[in-house]
Amino acid sequence: MQKKAVILLSGGLDSATVLAIARNQGFDCYCLSFDYGQRHSAELAAADRVAKALGASEHRIARIDIGAFGGSALTDTHIDVPVDGVEGGIPVTYVPARNTIMLSYALGWAEVLGAQDIFVGVNAVDYSGYPDCRPAFISAFENMANLATKVAVEGKPFFIRAPLIDLTKAQIIATGSRLGVDYGLTVSCYQADHQGRACGVCDSCRLRKAGFAAAGVTDPTPYIG
Repeated sequence: MQKKAVILLSGGLDSATVLAIARNQGFDCYCLSFDYGQRHSAELAAADRVAKALGASEHRIARIDIGAFGGSALTDTHIDVPVDGVEGGIPVTYVPARNTIMLSYALGWAEVLGAQDIFVGVNAVDYSGYPDCRPAFISAFENMANLATKVAVEGKPFFIRAPLIDLTKAQIIATGSRLGVDYGLTVSCYQADHQGRACGVCDSCRLRKAGFAAAGVTDPTPYIG
């Protein structure tokens, strides 16, 4: 029997690559996406396309209202998405506690499924300064998971897999391309329109564009205008 794994799938470039990696490693993949109050739903439609294209056994969308608290340009329409280039520090597109909450949901589903592996597409190289994309966070969450769950206490530990953690965006794209990822299905833009077209100027778009250029791979992203 294939080992089951839960894959956090946003619909973006990184999480699509992670799903392809998990599948290539022989895992039976269960994908989890979130409607959390983000600016647009285009990424959820993209996640559905990617899950189907890459043969996920199941894809669920959990509805949680992180956006109720505001505090991020991705959930609060009163805060503008930065469009002047990637800067240092933690940007206003950071969503407070987002990865902690999403990994917690994934942990709960994994325990029910009997899956010991959770895959997440965090990246500490081209990561825009997000503190919950660092190796230290992933390690700490894995430790917590193995203290807080019935199955781990009974001898079946959890593993938080972050295969992109040390890769550049170009290396991620090269890896996914080798594994057959159709990046035209994905949406990475922080402010994509309802058709999934990207703005081309937010931090995520800039990192994505630069990654395709560095990888020497044609960028399939539909842009507005």
